[in-house]
Amino acid sequence: MTKKAAKIYTGVGGWTYAPWRGVFYPKGLPHARELEYAGEHLTSIEINGTFYSTQSPKTYRKWASEVPDGFVFALKGPRYAVNRRVLAEAGDSITRFLESGITELGPKLGPLLWQFAPHKKYDEADFGAFLDLLPKAFDGQTLRHVVEVRNDTFKTPGFIAALRQRRIAACYAEHDSYTEIADVTADFVYARLQKGDESLKAGYPPKALDQWAKRAEAWAKGGAPDDLPCVDKKAAAKTPRDVFIYFIHEAKLRAPAAAMALIERLK
Repeated sequence: MTKKAAKIYTGVGGWTYAPWRGVFYPKGLPHARELEYAGEHLTSIEINGTFYSTQSPKTYRKWASEVPDGFVFALKGPRYAVNRRVLAEAGDSITRFLESGITELGPKLGPLLWQFAPHKKYDEADFGAFLDLLPKAFDGQTLRHVVEVRNDTFKTPGFIAALRQRRIAACYAEHDSYTEIADVTADFVYARLQKGDESLKAGYPPKALDQWAKRAEAWAKGGAPDDLPCVDKKAAAKTPRDVFIYFIHEAKLRAPAAAMALIERLK
Protein backbone atom coordinates (compact mmCIF):
# COMPACT_ATOMS: atom_id res chain seq x y z
CA MET A 1 0.00 0.00 0.00
CA THR A 2 1.51 3.33 -1.05
CA LYS A 3 1.61 6.25 1.34
CA LYS A 4 -0.58 9.25 0.60
CA ALA A 5 1.46 12.15 -0.79
CA ALA A 6 2.09 14.98 1.61
CA LYS A 7 0.51 18.36 0.96
CA ILE A 8 1.86 21.86 1.58
CA TYR A 9 -0.74 24.38 2.74
CA THR A 10 0.10 28.06 2.59
CA GLY A 11 -1.85 31.02 3.86
CA VAL A 12 -2.28 33.93 6.24
CA GLY A 13 -3.94 34.79 9.53
CA GLY A 14 -7.63 35.63 9.08
CA TRP A 15 -9.22 37.21 6.02
CA THR A 16 -10.93 40.37 7.33
CA TYR A 17 -8.35 43.16 7.19
CA ALA A 18 -9.37 46.53 5.78
CA PRO A 19 -5.94 47.45 4.29
CA TRP A 20 -6.14 44.35 2.07
CA ARG A 21 -9.07 45.90 0.23
CA GLY A 22 -7.72 47.23 -3.04
CA VAL A 23 -4.36 45.50 -2.44
CA PHE A 24 -5.19 41.79 -2.10
CA TYR A 25 -8.94 42.02 -2.60
CA PRO A 26 -10.10 43.72 -5.82
CA LYS A 27 -11.68 47.13 -5.41
CA GLY A 28 -15.40 46.83 -5.07
CA LEU A 29 -15.39 43.20 -3.93
CA PRO A 30 -18.26 42.83 -1.41
CA HIS A 31 -16.93 42.18 2.08
CA ALA A 32 -19.15 39.11 2.27
CA ARG A 33 -17.16 37.53 -0.56
CA GLU A 34 -13.69 38.09 0.89
CA LEU A 35 -13.36 34.58 2.33
CA GLU A 36 -14.47 33.11 -0.98
CA TYR A 37 -11.83 35.17 -2.79
CA ALA A 38 -9.12 34.25 -0.26
CA GLY A 39 -10.04 30.59 -0.66
CA GLU A 40 -9.46 30.83 -4.41
CA HIS A 41 -5.95 32.26 -4.01
CA LEU A 42 -4.61 30.61 -0.85
CA THR A 43 -4.76 27.04 0.43
CA SER A 44 -5.25 27.67 4.14
CA ILE A 45 -6.12 30.32 6.71
CA GLU A 46 -5.25 30.40 10.40
CA ILE A 47 -8.21 31.74 12.40
CA ASN A 48 -7.30 33.92 15.36
CA GLY A 49 -10.86 34.76 16.38
CA THR A 50 -11.32 31.36 18.04
CA PHE A 51 -8.66 32.40 20.56
CA TYR A 52 -10.80 35.28 21.80
CA SER A 53 -14.39 34.04 21.51
CA THR A 54 -16.48 30.92 21.03
CA GLN A 55 -17.87 30.41 17.55
CA SER A 56 -21.05 28.53 16.64
CA PRO A 57 -21.62 25.39 14.55
CA LYS A 58 -23.48 27.59 12.05
CA THR A 59 -20.42 29.82 11.66
CA TYR A 60 -18.11 26.87 11.03
CA ARG A 61 -20.53 25.48 8.43
CA LYS A 62 -20.66 28.86 6.71
CA TRP A 63 -16.87 29.12 6.57
CA ALA A 64 -16.57 25.62 5.13
CA SER A 65 -19.17 26.39 2.45
CA GLU A 66 -17.27 29.43 1.17
CA VAL A 67 -13.93 27.79 0.35
CA PRO A 68 -13.09 25.10 -2.20
CA ASP A 69 -12.42 21.43 -1.53
CA GLY A 70 -8.84 20.93 -0.41
CA PHE A 71 -8.72 24.18 1.53
CA VAL A 72 -8.22 23.90 5.30
CA PHE A 73 -8.60 26.15 8.34
CA ALA A 74 -6.21 26.08 11.27
CA LEU A 75 -7.97 27.13 14.47
CA LYS A 76 -6.30 28.81 17.42
CA GLY A 77 -7.33 27.23 20.71
CA PRO A 78 -9.06 29.52 23.26
CA ARG A 79 -7.10 31.81 25.55
CA TYR A 80 -8.97 30.35 28.53
CA ALA A 81 -7.10 27.08 27.98
CA VAL A 82 -3.57 28.45 27.58
CA ASN A 83 -3.50 31.66 29.65
CA ARG A 84 -3.67 30.04 33.06
CA ARG A 85 -1.17 29.33 35.81
CA VAL A 86 -1.99 25.61 36.08
CA LEU A 87 -2.35 24.15 32.60
CA ALA A 88 -3.47 20.81 33.97
CA GLU A 89 -6.77 22.52 34.85
CA ALA A 90 -7.57 23.47 31.24
CA GLY A 91 -9.74 20.43 30.51
CA ASP A 92 -13.12 22.19 30.65
CA SER A 93 -11.95 25.00 28.36
CA ILE A 94 -10.59 22.52 25.84
CA THR A 95 -13.83 20.53 25.89
CA ARG A 96 -15.97 23.64 25.37
CA PHE A 97 -13.85 24.56 22.36
CA LEU A 98 -14.14 21.11 20.81
CA GLU A 99 -17.90 21.05 21.43
CA SER A 100 -18.43 24.51 19.90
CA GLY A 101 -18.82 22.98 16.44
CA ILE A 102 -15.30 22.80 15.01
CA THR A 103 -15.98 19.44 13.35
CA GLU A 104 -18.66 21.16 11.24
CA LEU A 105 -15.67 22.15 9.08
CA GLY A 106 -15.43 18.48 8.08
CA PRO A 107 -12.39 17.74 5.90
CA LYS A 108 -11.58 21.46 5.94
CA LEU A 109 -10.60 21.26 9.63
CA GLY A 110 -6.84 21.62 9.88
CA PRO A 111 -4.52 21.78 12.90
CA LEU A 112 -5.52 23.21 16.27
CA LEU A 113 -2.92 25.73 17.45
CA TRP A 114 -2.32 26.15 21.18
CA GLN A 115 -0.32 29.35 21.61
CA PHE A 116 1.41 30.28 24.87
CA ALA A 117 2.53 33.67 26.15
CA PRO A 118 6.25 34.56 26.13
CA HIS A 119 6.35 34.55 29.93
CA LYS A 120 5.03 30.96 30.19
CA LYS A 121 7.93 28.73 31.25
CA TYR A 122 8.30 25.01 30.74
CA ASP A 123 7.12 22.87 33.62
CA GLU A 124 7.54 19.23 32.64
CA ALA A 125 4.74 17.83 34.80
CA ASP A 126 2.18 20.57 34.23
CA PHE A 127 2.82 20.95 30.52
CA GLY A 128 2.74 17.19 30.08
CA ALA A 129 -0.62 17.13 31.84
CA PHE A 130 -1.90 19.77 29.41
CA LEU A 131 -0.72 17.78 26.40
CA ASP A 132 -2.56 14.74 27.77
CA LEU A 133 -5.80 16.77 27.68
CA LEU A 134 -5.59 17.13 23.89
CA PRO A 135 -7.57 14.28 22.32
CA LYS A 136 -6.38 12.51 19.19
CA ALA A 137 -9.94 12.45 17.85
CA PHE A 138 -13.29 14.11 18.49
CA ASP A 139 -16.74 13.55 17.01
CA GLY A 140 -15.35 10.96 14.64
CA GLN A 141 -12.61 13.21 13.26
CA THR A 142 -8.88 12.90 13.76
CA LEU A 143 -7.39 15.99 15.39
CA ARG A 144 -3.96 17.48 14.80
CA HIS A 145 -2.53 19.57 17.62
CA VAL A 146 0.37 22.02 17.49
CA VAL A 147 1.81 24.07 20.35
CA GLU A 148 3.54 27.41 19.94
CA VAL A 149 5.80 28.21 22.87
CA ARG A 150 7.70 31.47 23.19
CA ASN A 151 10.03 30.99 26.15
CA ASP A 152 13.57 29.60 25.94
CA THR A 153 12.93 27.25 28.87
CA PHE A 154 11.21 24.99 26.33
CA LYS A 155 14.52 24.41 24.57
CA THR A 156 15.07 21.10 26.29
CA PRO A 157 15.10 17.53 24.92
CA GLY A 158 12.42 16.62 27.47
CA PHE A 159 9.93 18.96 25.79
CA ILE A 160 10.69 17.52 22.35
CA ALA A 161 10.35 13.98 23.71
CA ALA A 162 6.99 14.84 25.31
CA LEU A 163 5.67 16.12 21.97
CA ARG A 164 6.97 13.14 20.00
CA GLN A 165 5.48 10.70 22.47
CA ARG A 166 2.05 12.28 21.92
CA ARG A 167 2.54 13.09 18.21
CA ILE A 168 1.94 16.79 18.78
CA ALA A 169 3.76 19.30 16.59
CA ALA A 170 6.04 22.07 17.78
CA CYS A 171 5.29 25.29 15.91
CA TYR A 172 8.32 26.75 14.18
CA ALA A 173 8.18 30.51 14.70
CA GLU A 174 10.29 32.80 12.56
CA HIS A 175 10.37 35.87 14.78
CA ASP A 176 12.84 38.44 16.10
CA SER A 177 12.35 37.50 19.76
CA TYR A 178 10.27 34.33 20.17
CA THR A 179 11.86 30.95 20.81
CA GLU A 180 12.91 29.19 17.60
CA ILE A 181 12.36 25.42 17.63
CA ALA A 182 12.42 23.52 14.34
CA ASP A 183 12.27 19.95 15.67
CA VAL A 184 9.85 17.70 13.80
CA THR A 185 7.66 15.99 16.41
CA ALA A 186 4.47 14.89 14.63
CA ASP A 187 3.13 13.67 11.29
CA PHE A 188 2.89 17.27 10.08
CA VAL A 189 4.90 20.50 10.31
CA TYR A 190 3.54 23.93 11.22
CA ALA A 191 5.42 27.20 10.66
CA ARG A 192 4.48 30.83 11.34
CA LEU A 193 6.66 33.33 9.42
CA GLN A 194 6.83 36.74 11.06
CA LYS A 195 9.73 38.64 9.49
CA GLY A 196 7.97 40.28 6.58
CA ASP A 197 8.91 43.63 5.08
CA GLU A 198 6.02 45.86 4.02
CA SER A 199 8.24 47.78 1.57
CA LEU A 200 8.58 44.63 -0.56
CA LYS A 201 5.78 43.77 -2.96
CA ALA A 202 5.76 40.11 -1.91
CA GLY A 203 6.63 40.81 1.72
CA TYR A 204 9.86 38.79 1.57
CA PRO A 205 12.89 38.99 -0.75
CA PRO A 206 12.78 36.47 -3.63
CA LYS A 207 15.76 34.57 -2.21
CA ALA A 208 14.02 34.19 1.14
CA LEU A 209 10.89 32.84 -0.54
CA ASP A 210 13.06 30.45 -2.59
CA GLN A 211 14.61 29.27 0.67
CA TRP A 212 11.23 28.73 2.30
CA ALA A 213 10.05 26.73 -0.69
CA LYS A 214 13.05 24.42 -0.31
CA ARG A 215 12.40 24.04 3.42
CA ALA A 216 8.74 23.25 2.83
CA GLU A 217 9.63 20.63 0.25
CA ALA A 218 12.21 19.08 2.59
CA TRP A 219 9.60 18.78 5.35
CA ALA A 220 6.99 17.37 2.96
CA LYS A 221 9.38 14.69 1.76
CA GLY A 222 10.02 13.57 5.32
CA GLY A 223 13.28 15.32 5.98
CA ALA A 224 14.13 18.56 7.74
CA PRO A 225 15.92 21.74 6.63
CA ASP A 226 19.57 21.74 7.66
CA ASP A 227 19.61 25.49 8.31
CA LEU A 228 17.02 25.73 11.11
CA PRO A 229 17.84 25.13 14.80
CA CYS A 230 16.70 21.95 16.52
CA VAL A 231 16.80 21.19 20.24
CA ASP A 232 17.18 17.43 19.93
CA LYS A 233 19.90 16.33 17.53
CA LYS A 234 18.07 13.04 16.94
CA ALA A 235 16.09 13.42 13.73
CA ALA A 236 12.49 12.31 13.43
CA ALA A 237 11.62 9.26 11.36
CA LYS A 238 11.75 10.00 7.64
CA THR A 239 8.20 9.89 6.33
CA PRO A 240 6.16 12.29 4.15
CA ARG A 241 4.46 15.02 6.19
CA ASP A 242 1.83 17.64 5.47
CA VAL A 243 3.19 21.15 5.92
CA PHE A 244 1.30 24.25 7.04
CA ILE A 245 2.98 27.64 6.51
CA TYR A 246 1.43 30.96 7.46
CA PHE A 247 2.62 34.51 6.89
CA ILE A 248 1.53 36.22 10.08
CA HIS A 249 1.43 39.66 11.69
CA GLU A 250 4.58 41.52 10.56
CA ALA A 251 4.08 43.24 7.19
CA LYS A 252 0.48 42.04 7.28
CA LEU A 253 -0.40 44.14 4.25
CA ARG A 254 1.92 41.93 2.16
CA ALA A 255 1.07 38.59 3.79
CA PRO A 256 -1.30 37.38 1.03
CA ALA A 257 1.26 38.30 -1.65
CA ALA A 258 3.95 36.39 0.24
CA ALA A 259 1.70 33.34 0.55
CA MET A 260 0.79 33.43 -3.13
CA ALA A 261 4.44 33.83 -4.10
CA LEU A 262 5.33 30.75 -2.07
CA ILE A 263 2.42 28.79 -3.54
CA GLU A 264 3.70 29.66 -7.03
CA ARG A 265 7.17 28.40 -6.15
CA LEU A 266 5.80 25.11 -4.88
CA LYS A 267 3.88 24.25 -8.06
